[in-house]
This record gives sequence, structure tokens and C-alpha cells, in this order.
Amino acid sequence: MKLRAISSAVLVFGLALQPLRAQVSVTTSRNDNMRDGQNLSETTLTPGNVNVNQFGKLFSQAVDGYVYAQPLYVPNVTIPGLGTHNVLYVATEHDSVYAFDADNNTGMNASPLWHASFIDPAHGITTVPSGDVNCTDLVPEIGITSTPVIDTTAGTMFLVTKIKNNGQYAHELHAISITTGQEQAGSPVVIQAQVKGTGEGSVNGIVKFDPLHEAQRPGLLLVNRTLFIAWASHCDNTPYHGWVMSYNESSLKQMRVWNSTPNGGLGGVWQSGGGVASDGTYIFFATGNGSYDGPRGGLDFADSVLKGPATGQLAHPYDYFTPYDQGSLSNGDTDVGSGGVLLLPDQGTGAPHQHLLVQVGKSGSIYLIDRDHMGGFNPNNNHQIVQDMENAIGGLWATPAWWNNNVYFGGSSDYLRQYTFDPSSGLLSNSAVATGTFSGFPGPTPSISASGTSNAIVWTLQVDQYGSSGPAILHAYDANNIATELYNSSQNSARDNPGIAVKFTVPTVVNGKVYVPTAAQVSVYGLLGNR
Repeated sequence: MKLRAISSAVLVFGLALQPLRAQVSVTTSRNDNMRDGQNLSETTLTPGNVNVNQFGKLFSQAVDGYVYAQPLYVPNVTIPGLGTHNVLYVATEHDSVYAFDADNNTGMNASPLWHASFIDPAHGITTVPSGDVNCTDLVPEIGITSTPVIDTTAGTMFLVTKIKNNGQYAHELHAISITTGQEQAGSPVVIQAQVKGTGEGSVNGIVKFDPLHEAQRPGLLLVNRTLFIAWASHCDNTPYHGWVMSYNESSLKQMRVWNSTPNGGLGGVWQSGGGVASDGTYIFFATGNGSYDGPRGGLDFADSVLKGPATGQLAHPYDYFTPYDQGSLSNGDTDVGSGGVLLLPDQGTGAPHQHLLVQVGKSGSIYLIDRDHMGGFNPNNNHQIVQDMENAIGGLWATPAWWNNNVYFGGSSDYLRQYTFDPSSGLLSNSAVATGTFSGFPGPTPSISASGTSNAIVWTLQVDQYGSSGPAILHAYDANNIATELYNSSQNSARDNPGIAVKFTVPTVVNGKVYVPTAAQVSVYGLLGNR
């Protein structure tokens, strides 16, 4: 299937990216593959100038659908016929990708630099209506839900669409040029998969990927020239399984397929949109409630944190952690995998544990896990992991953030909480050292801007009004003590309202601006003197 429509002022194609100056790019979910949410090269926005008098909404750009994906950003991109721009990339549930000038919407920049659409209604190719999956999590349509990933060297964006093609459903992997939006060679690829198994939906000992029931929510991962893509479902509507698939970046050839519950059911990779994580050698992800028989030598790994090779060859987990109370968590729909995996920076050679990760699910228990020895399953307790803090925070439908030995958790119906990490003991503080100013469902996924270890700000989106078409609220906190709120967009709502809230959305903070996705637009915030 070819690219169905492109609207753009671009008439000449094929120009390459200019060499990038030393400026930050945001090319993947949560800023990097560790999924820590950090931009440590922000020199414009500081706790001293982020306040309602100096900081606010500069402009917005309209789009054609809800924006669940995190906006991406690449500086100094040469757009054929339109010069060089810092470019903001926005993907929508209407199966569109937009490229906007990231700095202003004046003159020629009032229109997108290009707009790629992956549907063709005149020929029966549309997004998937929410009613078709009997779920209102994504409304009114399902198209591009996950955060794409960009290879700036190749000048290529990779994304997954969900479409309805004359009554048939499909997920497609696309590779498009970030300068024009045009499909690259070999793109798109229809995603298909099957594994041996007797689980839900199996026929004659084969479980096939179900493009109607499966939802591609977690952000895409690109590591070692390999793409990793993960799935769960829509509203737990069965039959479904968790899937993780790998593709060769250059050829888009499928390399390996892994199913979380081939002899059972469920076990989705949800992570509330957080991407599969990687330290460059391994990948890490978490699964939700479902079938589990891993300790008995089985193949079903629901409610677990899993590790595999970052080479696309995941056939069986290299290592894993499953809480001792997996059965009750599963029966209570208290997914371990509702939140995304956070990888901590490598610790020194004398540290108690050199490689750590943090995972929190719906129970609100904080699991600090040694990535080298994840602990497997202990039926009596979780003493095999580094630290287990039961019910410490509100359930997590988010990914924590890390900065300068602090971890920030946006628990549901709970306040943003700041924990400290002690490198000498290798442990988190036993309780939060500071809390934020609002609570609601779902809790936020924090983003961090800082100039190294100074001038750090924690940014969150309050989206608890998503079900009533109320506005999102952008919050900014002093990262040293999040009890100090620097700014929120409701302080001058007439000027700074970003638009209708969308569940699980994440702000992108880069180059002196904050980009906020909402239901029909992306709003751009910055210092008011920089309009």
C-alpha cells in the first residue's frame, strides 16, 4: 500500500538533511531509550523565568485528530523548497503526521511544512471507528496511537498505523522521510505474525496476530538498527495477547515475534504509551494481567518485567521479575505493566548494583530491580529484588522520570511524588521527600528540563478532564523540591489554555519551548518575550 495522500507546499523532493548543529533532538518516546524523560541541555527555561508573568502559550497549530503520541523534534531540517527549520512532528489518531515549524506560526509557517495522510476514504481505506473495537479509550477513531521514532542519520521516521481497508483491519509499519513525508523504499509493511500455542484465539495449535483486537500503544524503540514494536488490546476485549516484534530498520523485514501468553491469554504490553526501554544491549518491558506459568518452564509471562536481547532475536525472555502475588494482581486487574519501565543510569563499579530499573503498576508498588539479576519469581515475597515498596504511591498509568538522583512518580489519584536515590546504598528513599499540587486520573508522566545538574524543572500535564472535554493543564515544578510549583496554565487560562485534554499525553520540552499535545491541536509554550 502506498502513501495515500500528501498535502504540502513541497514540490521538489530528495534533498538531504543539513548537518545538525549541536542542538537537542527529541526523536523517541521519553527523549531517550532509557525512557527517563530528560533534556539536560535546556539553557533557556529556568526556575527563575518560568512563571505566569514571563512564560505562557505562544501559539497553537491545528491538527485533524486526537494526539496521543509524544511530539518529536529535530533541529535544522532542510525542507525542499522551504528552507531550513527546527521541525516539530505530530502524529494523530486520524492516521496523519504533520511537520510544523517548531518556533512560530507566522507567514509561511502558518501552514504545515508537510502533512502525510495514510488513509484514502474514497477507496475504502479509513481509520478504525472506536465502535468497531467496542471500546471508548480512543475516540472517535483509532489511527496512530504510539509515539513514532526517528533516525536522524537516515532522515527517516518509523510509525505504525491502524486502518480499516474495505472492511478488513490492518496494522502497517511505515518508514517516511522527515523532510517530505514521502514513503521510503519498501514502505509500508503490513504487520502479520503467528506463534505456536493453544491460547485464546488459537486455531489448530497456532495463535495469529489479530489486527482488530490488538492495540499498538507503547512508543516504538529503535536500537542497533532494529525496530521493536509492542501491543496490548482495546479495553481488555478478548481474544488478545501481548506481542513484541522486531524489524530490520533498513529492509523493514520482520526478524522475530514473541507472544506473552501463547498458551493462555491477555498479558498485554500496555505501559500507558511508554516505549519499550533499552540500555543498548538489552530491551526491557512489562506485561499486564493474564496467564502465567513461567516458573514451571512455561511460556506465559503476564504481570512481569521482562528482559531480552536488543538484537531483534527475542524468542524467550533472558531474565524476568514477577511479583509473588501475581495471581491476585491478575485476578484484580492490577496490572504490573500499566506503567512504563524506567532504566536508571549505570552506577559506578563499586556500587551495590550497577544496572537498575524501576517499575510500578496499578498496585502502586515500587519495584527497584537489578537488571543483571532480575530475580524471577518467588512465591513467598519479593525479597529477591533490590527494593520492594508495597502500595507506596497511587497506581501508575505513566512512566517515572529521573534527574540527578531523583525519581518522580505521577501516581493516579495521587500527587506527583519525588523520591531520592542514594548511590552508596543503591536504594530509593523509603518515602517521598516532596509532593506536587494536584491529583487525578490518570497521573502524569513527568518530563525534565535542566542544564546538566542545574536549573531543573519537572513538567507535567494534568489531563483528568479528558472524559468531559475539559482542558489539559500544563504544570511546572522546581525539580529540587516539587512542592514549589513555578507555573500552571490555569493561572492565566484565557491566554494559556492548551486545548482539550487527552489521556496519557506527555509534554516535549526542548530548545526553550514546551510542546503540549491535545485533542485537536498542539500548543507551544515559551518565554513571552520570544513570540
